[in-house]
Amino acid sequence: MALTLQRPLAFFDLETTGVKIGRDRIVQIGIVRLLPDGTRENYQTLVNPGMPIPPEATAVHGITDLDVALAPALDAVAREVLDELAGCDLSGFNLLRFDIPFLTEELHRVGFEWNTNSLRVVDVQRIFHKMEPRDLGAALKFYCGREHTGAHDALADVEATADVLLAQLERYPEALQGDVSFLGELCGDRQRSPDAAGKLKFDDRGAICLSFGKYAGWSLENIGRNDPGYLQWLMTKAELPGSTLSVMRNALADLHH
Repeated sequence: MALTLQRPLAFFDLETTGVKIGRDRIVQIGIVRLLPDGTRENYQTLVNPGMPIPPEATAVHGITDLDVALAPALDAVAREVLDELAGCDLSGFNLLRFDIPFLTEELHRVGFEWNTNSLRVVDVQRIFHKMEPRDLGAALKFYCGREHTGAHDALADVEATADVLLAQLERYPEALQGDVSFLGELCGDRQRSPDAAGKLKFDDRGAICLSFGKYAGWSLENIGRNDPGYLQWLMTKAELPGSTLSVMRNALADLHH
């Protein structure tokens, strides 16, 4: 089964100093844009994280402090990365849980806003886990019949991920449809949090709510109406990530218009 695209599908992968959003930093970004005509466009860059890369992170992806010593900082390539992703739906391996929130928070940290809420997201890992619960290397072996020799190199990972998705469509023609909206729905992309750190969530009406604390499940509007002091404390005193506060401010501003 062919993958039917109305616009490009951008597969992307991050290699990082660790997995803590807001604390760890990006050291490599790989992007493969799969175009509607089936051709691919590749982008890759190393990123100087501005901090030492822990040995345990280097053990995973093989990138050392020396490798990134002369690489650009994220703020120097952020616009370039956003341009590569512009006009695309998104795909990758585990990107709903990791790569999208991590990149969103890091872009916000260096002064760039990236709102993915309107985009469809095809998480190849979630399709794989629904069909054959394993990791990317096993997915490539299972669906494509080859070993993943470039594991944890960002570009090699997204190349492999793109190949796996196309092979999944061929293998499950009865269960899968070759359009991004269907695949995004299957991955649960509309159930993700409106903020990178997962401190917020959408309710059934699409209103932004807290996902923690004594008002978990309450919309920001409802909290502001019933306990404005608590909402003010959240916005000024609570140690919330910057991108979460930005989403809250924008949501509250929309309520007052």
